[in-house]
Amino acid sequence: MPVVVIANPKGGVGKSTLATNVAGYFASQGHAVMLGDADRQQSSKLWLDLRPEAARPIATWDVNADLIVKPPRGTTHVVLDTPGGLHGWRFNDVIKLADKVIVPLQPSVFDIFATRSFLDQLAEHRHAGKLQVGIVGMRVDARTIAADKLSEFVQGLGLPVLGNLRDTQNYIHLAARGLSLFDVAPGRVEKDLEQWRGLCNWLDS
Repeated sequence: MPVVVIANPKGGVGKSTLATNVAGYFASQGHAVMLGDADRQQSSKLWLDLRPEAARPIATWDVNADLIVKPPRGTTHVVLDTPGGLHGWRFNDVIKLADKVIVPLQPSVFDIFATRSFLDQLAEHRHAGKLQVGIVGMRVDARTIAADKLSEFVQGLGLPVLGNLRDTQNYIHLAARGLSLFDVAPGRVEKDLEQWRGLCNWLDS
């Protein structure tokens, strides 16, 4: 049972957007998915509450920031949305559960520096075991200097970039209805699905 953790110690970088869409992708593949939300803001939990009955089912994994437990049996795929400021024993508990960690990263010098030590920690765990770590650029406009700086930073980490996601209202409109990119007609979100292709391949590997 793969456990995919979405983590970055900085808030507001798009963790819940990634978590809900990863869960939506797994559900679209017919998996028995659970989505846990250890963030006190409970954005992913709210998304689940908004999810229509007609959509592919995604179960709630009841977790909180102070107690990360193993997901229940009967689940094939688990996604965990984590809080900003993840460190110490909470970080260690999450990493013990994780098979894969996705780190959303925005093309901002502040986000890059705030995330550096966290990525170094993940790299240590990655080299010590079977943990897979990947980076996803969030709200990236490839035509900007900020995007170039993000690319330069990531190249020096030795971690794969799974994709760069554009800044679009599609995520906002879908989230308001409890939906992901994978719950609507592909033609409506074709450009975004193309940006997800590398990430989906990595999730399936």
